[in-house]
Amino acid sequence: MKRLNIITGHYGSGKTEFAINYALKLKREFGSATICDMDIVNPYFRTNDANQVLSQEGIKVIAPEYAGTNLDLPSLPSDIFSVFANKTIPAVLDVGGDEDGAIALGQYFPYIKDEDYEMFFVVNAKRPDTSDVDSILKLADEIQIASRCRITALVNNTNLSYLSSIEDFDGSFELLSEVSSKLGVPVKYVSGTAEILDKIDSNMEKFPLKLFMQLPFDAFA
Repeated sequence: MKRLNIITGHYGSGKTEFAINYALKLKREFGSATICDMDIVNPYFRTNDANQVLSQEGIKVIAPEYAGTNLDLPSLPSDIFSVFANKTIPAVLDVGGDEDGAIALGQYFPYIKDEDYEMFFVVNAKRPDTSDVDSILKLADEIQIASRCRITALVNNTNLSYLSSIEDFDGSFELLSEVSSKLGVPVKYVSGTAEILDKIDSNMEKFPLKLFMQLPFDAFA
């Protein structure tokens, strides 16, 4: 595991859920962790939504001042610089979806370029904009150009959160394998709830997710 971990992906890919769980993993592995909510575009499903849980776990949360309110403004707090200044603390950067969100990351490239960082590209093949190889590759290129950072690993997060089933992953392994080959980076994890992952027959490393993001409707009504 690297000290600096950047989480990218399309809106609805589950990247924030993965980012929160990865921060918890860092805390378990290294004893400390910081997570930065760098999404200045999407006001929903923010890292800051799990602030209480993360803080209770001893994880520092850095988020825009108005995150989680209807006054969300496109600005990032200066506290983010502490992530680059203090190289002893593992950190997760939860970046906004698509190239518009990645632009916010790009402004920190001078501080990132000399780090041995990991940049995860979270893919949910159930989302219409990332359901085929060409669409995924196009988004990956846009993110890399806008952020000036290189994607180093893929995450197969093909699930529907609380509504997931084993069938949701059908075809996703072949899809991500082709993307992996074309991008020249590995599929590092398949992620989902522990119950779903237990049913998946794969040699790929499994990354169990505890779900923190709440659906904007009662899915079980």
